[in-house]
Amino acid sequence: MESFFVIFDLAIIGGGSAGLSLAAAAAQFGEKVVLFEKNEMGGDCLNSGCVPSKSLIAAAKYAHAQKTSAPFGITAVEPVVDYAKVMDHVSSVIAKIAPHDSVERFEGLGVHVVKAHAKFISVQILEADGKAYQARKIVIATGSRAAIPPIPGLKDVPFLTNETLFKNRILPKHLIIIGGGPIGMEMAQAHRRLGCDVTVLEAAKVLSKDDPDLAKIVIDSLMEEGISIRENTAITNVKMNKLNFQIFLASGEMIEGSHLLVAAGRAPNIEGLNLEAGGIAYTKRGITVNKGLRTTNRNVYAAGDVAGGLQFTHVAGYHAGLIIRNAFFKLPVKNRTDIIPWVTYTDPELAHVGLSDAEAYRVLGKASKTVTWHFAENDRAQAVGKTKGMIKVMLGKGGVIVGASIVGPSAGELIAPFVLAVTNKIKISAFANLVLPYPTLSEVGKRAAITNYAGIAQAPWLRKLLGLLKIFG
Repeated sequence: MESFFVIFDLAIIGGGSAGLSLAAAAAQFGEKVVLFEKNEMGGDCLNSGCVPSKSLIAAAKYAHAQKTSAPFGITAVEPVVDYAKVMDHVSSVIAKIAPHDSVERFEGLGVHVVKAHAKFISVQILEADGKAYQARKIVIATGSRAAIPPIPGLKDVPFLTNETLFKNRILPKHLIIIGGGPIGMEMAQAHRRLGCDVTVLEAAKVLSKDDPDLAKIVIDSLMEEGISIRENTAITNVKMNKLNFQIFLASGEMIEGSHLLVAAGRAPNIEGLNLEAGGIAYTKRGITVNKGLRTTNRNVYAAGDVAGGLQFTHVAGYHAGLIIRNAFFKLPVKNRTDIIPWVTYTDPELAHVGLSDAEAYRVLGKASKTVTWHFAENDRAQAVGKTKGMIKVMLGKGGVIVGASIVGPSAGELIAPFVLAVTNKIKISAFANLVLPYPTLSEVGKRAAITNYAGIAQAPWLRKLLGLLKIFG
């Protein structure tokens, strides 16, 4: 085996969000960096995750607007959907972003990019394409892939995952989706709006990680659009005839569809890394890390999905920042999960950060309080015809904001100030005192804050104070 003559400061396995963020930052600090990526640069987010899915959702919204314009005095029409051109739009968005994540850009930054699979051959040496690479610090950022549930017959049929869905150019007549999480629900609505029949099969509860009151608003909205959603549904077998997929349920029912999408969670990409040679512990959930994202090999870190925690692109970027501070500046860091927001990009959107309503009560007991407001009482929501939704803001002792959940139009944008609040322990009074432009959707947050003080005008102590002050004119 040939040894590479440079000893690198940092070796990164994986060219997704975490790996690229790390590579760019370390190179700009003057560190010698080698990056290994055997597949497309940009990882899952750019090529088969966030970017293509949101591009497809955007196209579906335009189609839906044509069908639902009557309330605004505009004659509704049935859109003519060219699914192949919709997917061309998706590809074009990826192509526009790809140069930012390209080999050429990173080599221009001074990163040595190796387009090959890398694995450990010792605690500080990696092997790729027949060459050995030694580095002072190593980061594993290999991401995750679609998890395939052990359903009899599933592996024998040509199902889709997020990794193959966006290469499909044939509009599904009936799309069956296994999995009622964010990916499943987003793709269900997008395809329904593009003209497909859609059935979602979920073994437990749909959108189970979110507040059930808010999740119900999303579920009801999707069902109103004609999506069949089946919760607590066990699949016993999957087959395929000449034309359709056949999904057999424990109830004895059989559902047929033209296309099958599996969106039943994610599995970490740890195979082939030879982690044992690197002295790195792992489980089926991912690589074992401490609060600073360091593995059982003190010179190796793990970032992003492969680290076994929350699986979002913004988490991968967050991890990259922590590792840079710890590995090169020796600063103490802590991977905080309580400040991480997430969004499901359905219509209405569903967003959350911090403690949920139930968690706040469980953790804080009587010190917790939840304040709410509904989009139906927001003037901008009424003007744009988007009144489904509500906000919940969870408070702790002294009115400190400990969490927020929003379902409604632009919830992914509206959650941002509450992420700031949870991160910095800001009190609800700060939101109540805000002067916001009118009319905007952002007012739902302020109105929820004001409800925290509802009834104070009738408080006996305040009435006594006002009476006392009158004495002084």
